[in-house]
Amino acid sequence: MNFAQTFWTHIRTVPNFPKAGICFYDLTPLLVNHIQELSEALVASIPAEKIEEVDSFVAVEARGFVLASFLAQRLNKGLILVRKAGKLPPPVVGVGYSLEYGLDQLEMSADLKSQNVILVDDVLATGGTLKAVQILAKKCHLNVLGATILLDLDSEHKDIGLDVWSVVKESQKPEHDAVA
Repeated sequence: MNFAQTFWTHIRTVPNFPKAGICFYDLTPLLVNHIQELSEALVASIPAEKIEEVDSFVAVEARGFVLASFLAQRLNKGLILVRKAGKLPPPVVGVGYSLEYGLDQLEMSADLKSQNVILVDDVLATGGTLKAVQILAKKCHLNVLGATILLDLDSEHKDIGLDVWSVVKESQKPEHDAVA
């Protein structure tokens, strides 16, 4: 099944949101009617040997929570949450980072046991979020095997220093931006 072609027809492009010059990709139409296919595609995006090695998926707030939950449930693995500052009870480890449209801070529980993890997020643009999460994971003695992403905006970043597996790439986007 060609997930990229199918999924692009259900991803809505919203120009100038949340700020002028930013193009937001609304995944809501995809989540409404394609959970099974999306779950399948996420699993298929990860190399089989990494699935055998992984203990937990690290979910990046907020849409990464949904995607990582699919993976954790389907593969019977753990789930670790990365949240914006002040949302997790202490003790936490935090890191500041840059977004395409500002600065932010992420936190992770400091009480995690050492384990193999795969980072999970919805969209990879500049790579700032994934780099920050990778720093958090290392601070918490987690071994990052790579990252799985629903939508890779491959024109926005270079190598971000870890293996990245994606379901859909911006370069695969068809000419017409239709939402079914």
